[in-house]
Amino acid sequence: MTFVTRWLQRHFSDPQVVGLAIVALAMLAVVVFAGQMLAPAIASIIIAYLLEGLVALLVRYRLPRLVSVLIVFCAFMAFLLFVMFALLPLLSRQASQLIQQLPSMVQQGQDALLQLPERYPQLFSQQQVLDLIAAIRAEIVNWGQHVVSMSLSSVVGVLTMAVYLILMPLMVFFFLKDKETIVAWFTRFMPRERGLLERVWHDVDLQLGNYVRGKFIEILIVWVVTYVTFVVMGLQFAMLLGVLVGISVLIPYIGAVAVTFPVAVVAYFQWGLTSDFAYLLIAYAVIQALDGNVLVPLLFSEVVNLHPVAIIVSVLVFGGLWGFWGVFFAIPLATVVQAVLKAWPTLGRDPHAEPGEIVTGR
Repeated sequence: MTFVTRWLQRHFSDPQVVGLAIVALAMLAVVVFAGQMLAPAIASIIIAYLLEGLVALLVRYRLPRLVSVLIVFCAFMAFLLFVMFALLPLLSRQASQLIQQLPSMVQQGQDALLQLPERYPQLFSQQQVLDLIAAIRAEIVNWGQHVVSMSLSSVVGVLTMAVYLILMPLMVFFFLKDKETIVAWFTRFMPRERGLLERVWHDVDLQLGNYVRGKFIEILIVWVVTYVTFVVMGLQFAMLLGVLVGISVLIPYIGAVAVTFPVAVVAYFQWGLTSDFAYLLIAYAVIQALDGNVLVPLLFSEVVNLHPVAIIVSVLVFGGLWGFWGVFFAIPLATVVQAVLKAWPTLGRDPHAEPGEIVTGR
């Protein structure tokens, strides 16, 4: 008990630290217990946060805020309409064509596997290949059942999406238009002594804003470059695969490895082990190398200073907690945790010192 008491006194003797802990726990409770119910509001806040940078840019050019909000909101709605009526139908059509070709792909793959014992009898036996084919068929059946169950519940999903498409743009508009009023109302419930909280928010805002906006630009660039490359090389389902490659940059390291499989499979069943297949993989590897070694340093410049191990752990932890959305926001959430830990008083640090300033000479 003495150890616990000393730990509490050391970390929670400052009222600002207590306030920071309360705010962090309150936000965590809202996300965990009401996250699904408040998903449209949370998504609208995130979208408004992303668009606020464009609004602030127009305001700096001496445009009234309301006019700036209207311009940015109209651009956002135009992009949303493009995604709904141009991009999504094309992706749906290519996905349907890919599903229709799956039986022939499976048959070609089975024929290729059955030739392995003849070509490499020292490595593969007939029984091993038959067991592998049976396992693949079982996985395909399970996947087909999952697709059917998703299609049966698609009516509810369409209705939910329709509600989201009506509510979210309205909330985004009002979050942008009435930002100062909403922030002032929210500030009323914050502790009076909130210097530590403001430092944490400043750090989060700096890193998170640059990261999310930079990641959006990275997705667009990688998507367009990959799509153009696949179209020029004549690869089927170029738009679908290009979107997958673009979205994969959201999950560093893991995303690039995961999306390589569908690209390689489609290329193999289209061309086989030919020079076209090799050229496609080389071009895809060049895109990934340029993204990781040129585009990412150019866009982010070490703004999000997270170790690769921390990134992978955050993806595993938040993905396990909240599924897809946890993976989607893993790095931003890890950035928030890093900012809180950076500002939190620790052993050897003066509670009144700036974050990261260590007291020496004691």
